[in-house]
Amino acid sequence: MAKFDRPLSYPTTRKIDQTDDYHGVPVSDPYRWLENPDSEETQAWVEAQNAVTFGYLQEIPAREKIKQRLTQLWNYERYGIPFKEGDRYFYYKNDGLQNQSILYTLTSLDGEPQVLIDPNTLSEDGTVALGGMALSEDGKFMAYGLSTSGSDWQDWKVRDVETGADLSDHLKWLKFSGASWTHDGQGFFYSRYDEPNEKSKHEDVNYYQKLFYHRLGTPQSEDVLIYDRPDQKEWGFSGGVTEDGKYLIISVWRGTDPQNLIFYKDLTAPESAVVELINEFEAEYNFIDNDGSVFWFQTDLNAPLGRVIAIDINNPPAPSLAGDETPPSPPLGKGEIDLSPPLGKGEIDLSPPLGKGGIDLSPPLGKGGIDLSPPLGKGGIQGGFTEIIPEAAETLGAIGILNNQFVTSYLKDAYTQIKVFNLDGSFVRQIALPGIGSAGGFGGKRHETETFYAYTSFTTPNTIYSYNMLTDESKIYRQPKVDFNPDDYETKQVFYPSKDGTEVPMFITHKKGLQLDGNNPTYLYGYGGFSISLTPSFSVSRVVWLEMGGVYVTACLRGGGEYGESWHQAGTKLNKQNVFDDFISAAEWLIANKYTQPAKLAIAGGSNGGLLVGACMTQRPELFGAALPAVGVLDMLRFHKFTIGWAWTSEYGSPENAEEFATIYGYSPLHNLKPGTAYPATMITTADHDDRVVPAHSFKFASALQEMHGGEKPVLIRIETKAGHGAGKPTAKVIEELADEWAFLVRELSINA
Repeated sequence: MAKFDRPLSYPTTRKIDQTDDYHGVPVSDPYRWLENPDSEETQAWVEAQNAVTFGYLQEIPAREKIKQRLTQLWNYERYGIPFKEGDRYFYYKNDGLQNQSILYTLTSLDGEPQVLIDPNTLSEDGTVALGGMALSEDGKFMAYGLSTSGSDWQDWKVRDVETGADLSDHLKWLKFSGASWTHDGQGFFYSRYDEPNEKSKHEDVNYYQKLFYHRLGTPQSEDVLIYDRPDQKEWGFSGGVTEDGKYLIISVWRGTDPQNLIFYKDLTAPESAVVELINEFEAEYNFIDNDGSVFWFQTDLNAPLGRVIAIDINNPPAPSLAGDETPPSPPLGKGEIDLSPPLGKGEIDLSPPLGKGGIDLSPPLGKGGIDLSPPLGKGGIQGGFTEIIPEAAETLGAIGILNNQFVTSYLKDAYTQIKVFNLDGSFVRQIALPGIGSAGGFGGKRHETETFYAYTSFTTPNTIYSYNMLTDESKIYRQPKVDFNPDDYETKQVFYPSKDGTEVPMFITHKKGLQLDGNNPTYLYGYGGFSISLTPSFSVSRVVWLEMGGVYVTACLRGGGEYGESWHQAGTKLNKQNVFDDFISAAEWLIANKYTQPAKLAIAGGSNGGLLVGACMTQRPELFGAALPAVGVLDMLRFHKFTIGWAWTSEYGSPENAEEFATIYGYSPLHNLKPGTAYPATMITTADHDDRVVPAHSFKFASALQEMHGGEKPVLIRIETKAGHGAGKPTAKVIEELADEWAFLVRELSINA
C-alpha cells in the first residue's frame, strides 16, 4: 500500500478573543468568525481546507478503483412504490446514475408512463431537487416543492398532470411543510415563514410559522391565513385534509419533542373556527382517519410503545385524556403519516421513507428538527377516548387503513412486523415478509384492496411487492438487479450490555466465513436521537465495504424509537450520556468478541449521529482507528442560535438552563478537545449550504481539532459545495463523497483494497 510520506500542513486558522459567560463559567470561542459562511475570510478558509483534504485523498491509490466500483454498483434501475390518486398512478424511477429521480405518471399499471417532472432538467449539476409533492384528489394537479443546493427552503409550484405544464402559481419561503388539497381541487393548505433576510437566510433562526390556504390562480399575497400564534414563536403547523374532505386536521409541533397538539377546522362550514381538540403538550397523537365525528389517533399517552384510540369530537367530556375512558364509538378512517428517516449514507432511496415502520405515501403534514419531521399529532385532549388497539409488546409505528381495516407497522427489536386489525381492534393476521428487515408502503384509500410495499434488508435491495388485502398474497412487482451476490454475506443480530447494564440491539453484516481474529476492518454506525429507529436497509455503498472484507455494524442506541418513547427519553437531555455509553459499549463488545481491534475500527454518523461520533472520539480517542462525523451538531453551546436549532432543545436541553448546561458542556465535542491528545484519524464532512445543521459546527470543530491534535493521524474536513444537509444531493456528489470516505478508511485502517 502506498504511503502518504509528506507531513500534513493544515491551514492556519485565525483566533479571536471571544469569551462568553455561561452561568458563571467562562467559555472561549476563538473561531466564532467562522459562523459567517459568506465572508471572504471564511470562504478562503474553506478553499484552503479543501485543498489539503482533496490533495490527501487524491494520493490514495485505491480511491479510483473504489469510485469505479461504486459507479458500477449504482448503475441499476431503482423504482419507488407506485401510488394512486384519482384515475392515475404515480411512481419515481432512477435509471441508475441520474442525479435526481424522475416522477412518472400513467393511467394503468401496464400503461405507457409519461414524465411528470424531471428534476435533472432544472440544473446542469443536479443540485435542484424535488423536495415534496401533493396531488389533488382527482389527480389532475400536482403541487410540488423545489430545493436548491440542499437547502430546507423550498419554492412551490403547481403542475397540470395531463399536460405537464406549470400554472402561474408560485409560493415562496416554505420550510418544514407539505401541502394538502381541498377536495374541490381549487387549492391547498401549506405552512411558511415570513420572508427572511436574503443574505443570512441560511443561518437565521426560524420562528413564527403560519398556516395558509392557497387558491389556484391567485398570487401568494392573497393566500388566506388559516392559523398562526404570534404569542407562540416556536409553534409550527401542519395542515392535512381528511380523506372524506370534511375536516382540516392541524398538528401543532414545538421543536422536535414528539409531543404535539391537534386542532381541527370544519371545511363544510367555511367560516368555522379552529377548534382545539388536544390542547396540552403531554403525548404524541398521529391522526389516522375519521368516520364523521369520530377521529382515530395513534398515541403514546400512557402507552410508551403506542396504541390506537378513538375520540368523538361531538362528545368531549374532560379537559385531559389522561383520565377516564368513554364508551366506544364506531371508529373508521385514515389520514396522513409523516415518516422522515435520518439522513445517512448510501444510495438514494426512491421508496417512501421506512421511518418508524413505514406506512402511507401521503405527503408529510409537517416537519421540524433534525432529520425527522414531527409526526402528525401529540398533546392533551379536550375529551374522552376509547382504546381500539391496545399497547403491544412491540413498538407501534405507522398506521393506515385499507379494505376498511387497520394496517399497522410494528418494530420488534428494530425490524418490521406488519399486522392487520379490524376496525373494532380485533386482530386479523400478520402479513408475511421475506425476512428480518424493513418494510414500508401499504398506501391507498380506505376502501381499496390492492396496495404496494417495499422490503429491504442489509443484503436485500429495495424490492417492491404488490399485496392483495383479500387474499393475503404478496407478489414481486419490481426487483432490482444489483451486481453482487447477497448469498455471499450474512447478517446477525446480537444484544450487548451498555455501561449501566441495558441490553442494546446491534446488527452485524459481513462475508460468510469471517474469521474472528480481531483483524477485520469494522464500520460502526449509530444515530441515537429524536426517536428515530435504525432498521435494516440496503445500500450499494456498503457492498463496496463488505467486498473489501469490511464488517458493517448498526447499533440501535437509546434516544432512538426502537423501543418506544421510554427508549427515546432514556437518551435525551440529562440522559444523553447513555447514548454515548451505548455506542462505546458497542465498540468494546466488537473488540472483546474478536471482530476487530481499535486500529481497525471506524465510527460514523450524520447530523445527531455526527454529535455521537464527536462525543465518543473526544471521550475515548484511543478506542477508535478512524472517525467520520458528518454534518454534525458539534458546538452544543450555540446550536440553538441558528435556523431550526432552537427546536432541538426538547432533545438536548438548553445551554441557557444551568443544570442542562452542565450536562451539555460536559459532552459538547467542540469544548472537550484536549491539547496534545492523539485523536483518531478523522474526516469531518459538511456542506456550505447546510441550513439544518449550519456548517459552522464542523468548521469550528475542525479548527479546534487541528489545533489540539497531538498525534500523527490526519484530521481533515471535507466541505461540499452547492449542497446541504443531505436531502436531494445529486448522485454524482454522493458517489464522490463515498469514494473519499472509503478511500480514507482504506488508508487509515490499513485495508488491502
